[in-house]
Amino acid sequence: MPADPSQEVRRLRRQLRAFVSQAQENERKLQRFLQQEVDFMAAAGLGELLEVLFTDYPRRFELDAISLRLADPDHEIRRILADRDRPADPRLLLVDHPLPADAPLRLGPLDTAQAAELFPGVSGIASAALLPLTRRRSGLGQLAIGSRRAERFITGTASDFLARLASVLAVCIENALNHERVRRLGLLDPLTGLHNRRYFDARLREAIAQARRDATPLSCLILDIDHFKQVNDRHGHAAGDAVLQHLAGILKRQMRLNDVLARLGGEEFAVLLAATDAAAAMDIAERIRLAVAHGACPAVGVAPLSVTVSIGCSSLDDNHQPPPEDTGAQLLDAADRGLYEAKRAGRNQVVFQPM
Repeated sequence: MPADPSQEVRRLRRQLRAFVSQAQENERKLQRFLQQEVDFMAAAGLGELLEVLFTDYPRRFELDAISLRLADPDHEIRRILADRDRPADPRLLLVDHPLPADAPLRLGPLDTAQAAELFPGVSGIASAALLPLTRRRSGLGQLAIGSRRAERFITGTASDFLARLASVLAVCIENALNHERVRRLGLLDPLTGLHNRRYFDARLREAIAQARRDATPLSCLILDIDHFKQVNDRHGHAAGDAVLQHLAGILKRQMRLNDVLARLGGEEFAVLLAATDAAAAMDIAERIRLAVAHGACPAVGVAPLSVTVSIGCSSLDDNHQPPPEDTGAQLLDAADRGLYEAKRAGRNQVVFQPM
């Protein structure tokens, strides 16, 4: 018996409506992905890019969990985030080893152990998409997005959209890191890896303003390597460079995360100690002095060298309120006078000088 033409027409109409509905849904999905790409590309710097990724992206796509694993074998990303005072985020997983550049995009269910590894602190994740992030045949990392619905991520589910988004994110991460490198090149001393005078001066103004607002102490140390010219004259400039790098390493290990450490020039270094009064600053300075004096410096072509430092210390005095534009200069000048007194008194000493 031939099929009823009216039934066939209704079937075709239903099929057409389904196709149109699917096309409209794909168009809406495409628009969301395109907008997300724009937001990624508009982010200025690594910190802002991470904020967009961890806040806007999950909200726009109704994700239950997200994590980003990045290769950071040289701890460059860690230093960038520390410079930006960005707190640790469990969703950002930094690993000390390179990541494979040929990892496939994977979608599917997760067991409890896999979910716990990918999404620390998030429970009930049943399915996930694992998106490799690669650039120039190098594995930058992996973006993992998860859902508590087992059917949310299955093989073939919008994998083309996800692959494109992962490619865009990889480019944005690379660009953000390059941006940070350029910024740091202008603010870092290339020999020691410490911040330079330009960076220190900017942070000094910020630290003084913060100390005034919070009514907290602020201390400054200026350090100078004793008899540094003799090191260069006797052993050569390569040995002198090794001594500078050795001291920079000691200072880094002694400093707290919110301290500001810089090489002012030559053999002179400076430290800003936030929320630190004079007594505590003197304790820190003495600890640094002892660490330098007791640690021999390996130098190329010569026996390990023993060096010492002289340190001047000053603190922002609540009873002394110079004009704001002069405060930084006076704080540095007091520390510098303390350094001069330490040198004059025989070196390898710490001297406090009030403002």
